[in-house]
Amino acid sequence: MTKTRQTTAAPEIRFYRANENPYGALSNLFPRPIEFEERNYPTSEHAYQAGKARKPAVREWILNAPTPALAAMAAHGLYVWDVVPDWAQIKFDRMRAVLRAKFDQHDDLRELLLSTGNARLVEAGTVNNAVNRLWGEVDGKGDNMLGVMLMELRAFYAQPLARTADPDTFTIDKAPDSDNAASKLVLATA
Repeated sequence: MTKTRQTTAAPEIRFYRANENPYGALSNLFPRPIEFEERNYPTSEHAYQAGKARKPAVREWILNAPTPALAAMAAHGLYVWDVVPDWAQIKFDRMRAVLRAKFDQHDDLRELLLSTGNARLVEAGTVNNAVNRLWGEVDGKGDNMLGVMLMELRAFYAQPLARTADPDTFTIDKAPDSDNAASKLVLATA
């Protein structure tokens, strides 16, 4: 007699809009201010997008967007010469740093993130474009980098010494490739 082993997939939590309770708070568009790089930002989306602009005047223009969605639209519409030259290489590190600031500074958001347990977190985009497929998934396809980074940050916070760890110890060791966005948490030991 052969026994069939049943496996159950980890649950999945899909989020997209900042106003969806309770997991909309995982979105970068969630209206919660953060301090980042010695500056106050109205949302983590504002903090992330500010790093894209080469010129201070353009950065200020993005930061003055009345909503995080408009800040993102403004940053996505920049001319090539208005974008920092190494944006493609630094954007993932910037997002990790912004997420760390957001969840370090807001205990309730960190607890929400930890409450997701081992669920797969997915930013579920609704418009099929390259940005939504990079940071999330659309119709089940995409790199889901925001979800990956949130799951890695969750794993970091779940470590016993995470609350006292050096902020620079949370890193992802590789950028996504077109087939596999999986990356792993690297905790530096000093």
